[in-house]
Parts: sequence; C-alpha cells; structure tokens
Amino acid sequence: MPNDSPAPAGAPRTPPASAAQVPAPPPERDARHDPGSGPALRGPADTPHAPSAPVPPAVPAPGQSPPPSGSAAPRGYGAVFAVTEFRAVFAAHLLSLLGVVVSELALTVLVYDLTGSPLLSALTFALGMLPHVIGGTLFAGVADRYPARRVLVVCDLVCAACVAVMLLPATPVAGLLALRCLVAAVAPVFTGTRMAALTDILGEGDLYVLGRSLLRIVSQSALLVGFGAGGVLLTVLSPRGAIGVTVVTFLCSAALLRLGTRDRPARAGAGGGTLLGESLSGARLVLGDRRVRALLLLFWLPAMFVVAPEALAAPYADAIGASPAALGLLLCAMAAGHIGAELFVGSVLCPRTRSRIVLPVAAVGLLPLLVYLVRPGLPIVLAALALAGAGAAYVIGLDQWFVDAVPPELRGRAMTLLTAGLMTVQGVGMALAGLAAEFFPVHHVVAASGAIGTACTLLLVAEVRRTAPGRMSDTEGRDGAERHVTSR
Repeated sequence: MPNDSPAPAGAPRTPPASAAQVPAPPPERDARHDPGSGPALRGPADTPHAPSAPVPPAVPAPGQSPPPSGSAAPRGYGAVFAVTEFRAVFAAHLLSLLGVVVSELALTVLVYDLTGSPLLSALTFALGMLPHVIGGTLFAGVADRYPARRVLVVCDLVCAACVAVMLLPATPVAGLLALRCLVAAVAPVFTGTRMAALTDILGEGDLYVLGRSLLRIVSQSALLVGFGAGGVLLTVLSPRGAIGVTVVTFLCSAALLRLGTRDRPARAGAGGGTLLGESLSGARLVLGDRRVRALLLLFWLPAMFVVAPEALAAPYADAIGASPAALGLLLCAMAAGHIGAELFVGSVLCPRTRSRIVLPVAAVGLLPLLVYLVRPGLPIVLAALALAGAGAAYVIGLDQWFVDAVPPELRGRAMTLLTAGLMTVQGVGMALAGLAAEFFPVHHVVAASGAIGTACTLLLVAEVRRTAPGRMSDTEGRDGAERHVTSR
C-alpha cells in the first residue's frame, strides 16, 4: 500500500498478553515523563502506574531473535530489524511503495496518451491525495473494528484488484480515474492500521518510534528511486505493462503480511454501531481532545507550508534559468535533507533528547524558506531546501507523544485520521501555492509560505506546551475525560 508519511489490532490488551507480545522498551526511556508526552483521552477508570519493580533480564518477544551468546543486544535501528515481524512489515512496505510510485507515473503517461489532455494527466496525480480525507474519515473504524492483519491483507488485495482492472484495454479514462480514487481512499486505512499495529509488534516505546522512522525513510527514498525506476521501465514496457508491476507488488505485500505477522484480535470489537458511525465517533473523540488535536495539527500544519517549493519547483527553475537537471535537484533536495536528519536523530540521539527537540525544531523548521525572498541561485536554494527537509526530524519525537496520548482502543482510528489529514493538507498546500503564484512572483510565494507557516507553527507550539501533562489544570483534564467517556 502507498504512503506512510507519514503503520500503521486487538481488543484492549491485557498486561500478560502485552508482555508476551512486545519487546521490553529500552531502560533509558521515560517518555511519559517527558514534556508533552503524557496520556490523553483517558477515562476516570485509569489508575496511576505502580512503582517500577526491578527489571528482570530481557526475554525476546516471539517475533524477535535472541542476541548471540556473549554479544550485546542490538541497539537503535538494528534492534528494530531484530524483530522478525517488523522485517516482514518493512519488506511489504518497500515493495508496495515502489510499485505505487511506478504505477502513478505510468498511469499519468497512460491517461495523457489516451486523452492528450495535460489537465487530466495532472488530475491523475492530484487524485492520489484528495480521496485520503474520505477514506480516512468514513472508513477509519475498520482499523480498530477488525484484526489488523486481516485489514492489511484485504486492503492490499482490493488495491491489487483495482490495478488489475486498470490493465484492461476496455477500461475508459473515467474508470481509470475512479479506480485511482478508490486506491487512494483505501491507503489511509491501510497506513493507519499498520501504524497502530506497530505498537503491538514493537511496543509503545523507542522501538516503535524507530520503526516509524524507518518506514518514513523508505517513503522518502521511494520517491527518489521510484520515479527513476518508473522512467526506466517505461522505456522497455508500455504504460499498462508498467502498471502491471504494481499488481505483483500488492500481492507480494499481502503474502508477506499474511505469512510474516501474527494474527491478533481486533483492538475494539464492533459495539453494535455501524462502521460509519464508529468512524465518525472516533474522529470526534480524537479531534475533541485538546491535547491530541494540538499534536495532530503539529503534524499537519508545517507539512502544508513546506510543500510550496516542491509545488513551484518548475516555475522557479525557469525563473532563475536553471537546467532540467537542476529541476531534478530542486525536487530531491528536501527529501535528501529529511532522510539524513531522520537517520541522525534516530541513530545518535536518545529518546529523551528527541523529545526535547520536538518543539524547538518544529518552530524553526520553515525558516530556511525565507531565503527565497532574494531569489538566490541554485546552490543556496538547494542548501535551504535540504535544511527545510531536515526540519521534519522533529516528527520522530512527536510520534512518541502521539502514541502516548491516544488510548489503545482508539489508536487505529487516530492513526488513520493522522495519515488522511497529512496527505490532504499537503494537497491543499500545493494547490494554494499554485494559486498564489498566478498573482505573485514564485520566489515571493515560497518565502511567504515560510513566514506564514512559521507564525502558525509558533502559535501551535504554544498550544502544545499549554496542553503538556502537568500544565493543564486538573479540572480541565477531568472535564475532558468525562466529556469523551459520555460521547462514546
């Protein structure tokens, strides 16, 4: 399945089952006491944690290989890859994501070949983002209502069937676009379910954060590699032949998830309501909590503004007289900065430090775009874009805050809403940047995106600080908990 920008099952887990299923978090982590990482949406029945007992020797989880005798246990990203189930999830994500990127390029070429319309060709790309809000809102209940493995496999099979129909010569252009919308609507359900399932596979601590980081790195890398691979495939295959590659990748992803992950019960069984009702009520619960809402917006708002230079890369390259090769560098620089920063933060910084840098890095992450105000040449622009991409590294710590703030029975719906919103706001950001560039110089639009985005993010950072555990009054937190309980 596509995307993981931004994992993305089970009735509420009992302590014995949880202990048997997930590896113990690193002893250095104490994220629940980090600023901004405490639980939210909890009901009155929640009780404080008991004092910690002495930690016994670590016992590997069922999916995790024990370290070799006499050697230290793996740390960092190596510890994540030591979990067998995660390796299956990672391989499935890599295969399907590369296939989707290739098929998006091939489908765009196919629609243009059939119609000769640049508008319909561009619309094919846009349809990869816009339906996310529909799938993420109306079908989010699937992520908690059914076992995660079943949801993931069925989503892959549905998408494989949609792409197979695209291969039929009799499928009209309207049918191709409709199928593209269906695949895009399924994507947030798949990604949200996988994000929530990672907490079952890796636990809710540092392994989960690093696992999410690895999936994001793959997503960024696939954009760099996938379009290149798609271009090469289109030199030897027809557009429909290249699209056919995606059918194989979806089927391989389904097989890996079916055979490589454990079958766990649904996180929240069907409570007698309809799927649509559960999806909408879950969205209300998530968005109605002040803390969780602030964290969601901290994922979304910077992403909406940071896409402006990518959306306007072609006209900016033309304005400074850059070559087509330079345009490719402009499109790759931000992804390269993101990958490098994410690897550094995930490999070098400890969990507590990652938590401490979330708000400062988010506050300044869009400032490099202000350099566009003077319409600089290519080297300075590339450096600014790489820095803006590196600013996204704050999301690693934010992942931990979010998973701590959302209760397990809502986690699938919350993750699905997070994914859908992220894709939607990026599409909106690109559209707004393009609209503004019709009336103002491109370099002014990008600089304004950096300035307005920074101002909005600073306001949001203040709200996240106010809602941090210990900052909100006891009355405010208690009233919020009672409101959510009665609205179930």
